[in-house]
Amino acid sequence: MTSRRTFLINTSLVTAGALVSPSLFSMDKKRIIGLQLYTVRDAMQKDAAGTLARVAQIGFNSVEGATYTGSQQFYGMDAKTFAKLLKDNGLIMPSSHYRLGEDKEKGEVVKGTLLHDWNKAVDDASAVGAKYMVCAWLSPAERGSLDHYKFIAEQLNKAGETCKKQGIQLCYHNHDFEFEKQQKTFPFDIILNNTDKNLVKLELDLYWVKKAKQNPIALFKKHPGRFPLWHVKDMDSTPQHAFTEVGNGIIDFKEIFEHAHTAGLKYFFVEQDICPGSPFDSITKSIAFIRRANLGK
Repeated sequence: MTSRRTFLINTSLVTAGALVSPSLFSMDKKRIIGLQLYTVRDAMQKDAAGTLARVAQIGFNSVEGATYTGSQQFYGMDAKTFAKLLKDNGLIMPSSHYRLGEDKEKGEVVKGTLLHDWNKAVDDASAVGAKYMVCAWLSPAERGSLDHYKFIAEQLNKAGETCKKQGIQLCYHNHDFEFEKQQKTFPFDIILNNTDKNLVKLELDLYWVKKAKQNPIALFKKHPGRFPLWHVKDMDSTPQHAFTEVGNGIIDFKEIFEHAHTAGLKYFFVEQDICPGSPFDSITKSIAFIRRANLGK
């Protein structure tokens, strides 16, 4: 990864890291390992401060926001307050997720989305220190035909222009539905080919790419430098291909990370949409594997 910062590791972090392995923890002083906060979404809603402290204690030094849309705040806090909370826990938030905004709630448009009050969202992202803003998901109603995906690409370009003025990079996060062919064409390709590569980049979710039976390395080679963000999420070996802890499944992360330079990787975030028990147990297992495998050095 080309983006690195040196973090002062406080006593609580060292203690927490030792619970996994003191020798492995010492490797991470200059390495950024991120967590997508959707993984601990319930805990964040109940106690954001306590949850961020626990995330930091486990050893993560970077997070990606998951809740801004609708509230126009970060977990009930304005940007300045949330930025201080992150700093107090030795965390950065280089990226945050947002919605397109075609869907309405109770008949009203949702602000803080790409289509509605985007300027405010960009201002807040800048204030909290984000370098990336990510269109996180398209609802079934927002997907539609290839022509509609071309419309979405236009909106991404416009939103990317607004981000650029604040020194922020817009990205689009994939699932598997973008790889369902329409007229022999992937919607994923429509998005990539109809957006300015400097205004719109991709956050590649490695689980969903695998679920769609695509090869992330082939995508990196086809579109070099277009994938600065990754979601590091594993898939189990059952017929259901369920989410599982990083290193506990069938995705070869070591091989994929060997192509990080081609992808243009800057930050990656562990994510596990569904955990079998406590999400804190799951993310502890995931970060332990990342350290052992020396991913993202």
